[in-house]
Amino acid sequence: MRNRYFSQDPAQNRVALALYESVVNLPLVCPHGHVDPRLFAEPDYQFGSPVDLLIIPDHYIFRMLYSQGVSLDELGIPPSNDPPRSPRSSGGSVPDKSGRDFKAESLDHRAIWQRVCDHWRLFRATPTGIWLRDELADVFGIELKLNSANAMAIYDAIEDTLQRPEFRPRALFERFNIEVLATTDAAADTLAHHKAIRDSGWGGRIIPTFRPDAVVNIDAPGWRENIDRLSDVSGVTVSDFSSYIHALEQRRDFFKAMGATASDHAALTAYTVFLAHSDAEAIFQRALQGEASEKDAARFTGHMLVEMARMSSEDGLVMQLHIGAWRNHNWEIYAQYGPDMGADIPIRGEFTKNLKPLLDRFGNLRDMTLVLFNLDETTYSRELAPLAGHYPIVRLGPPWWFFDSWLGMTRFLDAVVETAGIYNLAGFNDDTRAYPSIPARHDVWRRVCADWLAGQLLRGFIDEEDAYAMIRALAYDLAKQTYRLDG
Repeated sequence: MRNRYFSQDPAQNRVALALYESVVNLPLVCPHGHVDPRLFAEPDYQFGSPVDLLIIPDHYIFRMLYSQGVSLDELGIPPSNDPPRSPRSSGGSVPDKSGRDFKAESLDHRAIWQRVCDHWRLFRATPTGIWLRDELADVFGIELKLNSANAMAIYDAIEDTLQRPEFRPRALFERFNIEVLATTDAAADTLAHHKAIRDSGWGGRIIPTFRPDAVVNIDAPGWRENIDRLSDVSGVTVSDFSSYIHALEQRRDFFKAMGATASDHAALTAYTVFLAHSDAEAIFQRALQGEASEKDAARFTGHMLVEMARMSSEDGLVMQLHIGAWRNHNWEIYAQYGPDMGADIPIRGEFTKNLKPLLDRFGNLRDMTLVLFNLDETTYSRELAPLAGHYPIVRLGPPWWFFDSWLGMTRFLDAVVETAGIYNLAGFNDDTRAYPSIPARHDVWRRVCADWLAGQLLRGFIDEEDAYAMIRALAYDLAKQTYRLDG
């Protein structure tokens, strides 16, 4: 249905459809996400079973099922091989989600699929339900409704389709009309898969993103081991704060040489602080000895956000900052299955005070970009829109995670555009590791923007010329401009 999800007001529906159709064929710009670059490193990479592709890697699906009593074992989620280690703070770290291999060949994937379909009613009216329904129809050509009766017919149809050459990742990249796709890669990653993609001669543009959380958040499990890896890949022996900074700068240069245009950072809060070198050194030494406190961890992360902003001001990488997720809130799930198992919960946010030390130093620069994401909608109109509407470096990322939805996007536009306008927004990014869902996610954003702009046009806030310029910007131009992807 071409006009699905639009307002039922006939006039708004008609205008929204016209706006949407003006951008529906524009290429997809994907500047932030967690798709595994391994998919593109091998020309004949195959996805595995429908469960490998659509269920096991997707915490949106199994967090809902878990809430209704379905265990992760029943969904084929493999237990973690690492011994449980309790993070010192509620912030912890967010490991690169693309690096974990979720395939569990010994499990009965048909039974897992049936179990999911038996419970699919739980996803009615949710973004996950919309994405997967649209994905099945538009990518796989399957119009059957997900339910118990249709489960095996749908499984067989997907399984058959995945055997075809046109459903290899590279072929889908071209079919999806993706112009550029950024992955998220740990600071100590060798980027071997990215190098393989380059060396293959394939023309698809896959670029890395520098993600240093595992070596920045000193309370993260495995931080000391990750520092050793940083030393190995950078060629810099990290023994003090100065050599640590030098190693990070070396890695950023390497990522840039491999095509990166952005860095990405996650923290529990937007707290930033500028420490004297001696204070940073003292905390770093305590961390190396395993003696850093929770206060040390918060101050060090806050200082390193300022340091990363300083590096961005010098090397030009766009700085992304994701704030507000209490990672791995369910200790039992974390202990059994490891991180990123759907148990991350939002907390209340604050930006105006917390970001001031960073903005005091870099906020007025015109050639640096800081993209802010958050999980507290109350900050949109109170803090984020005014900050973006004033400071030259600030851009607002699209609604993230729990708010990556029709209503979340609509509330976002209502809350921020009056103060920040649309040209202080970063456009859209899908932030997904579920590769086949990319077109569906972009389609929802484009439909939301078209419907919202149609309302603005009919109310007389903008005219028709404005509306068509704005829908193109929101669908395509802003993401390219914000992430410096014109090159």
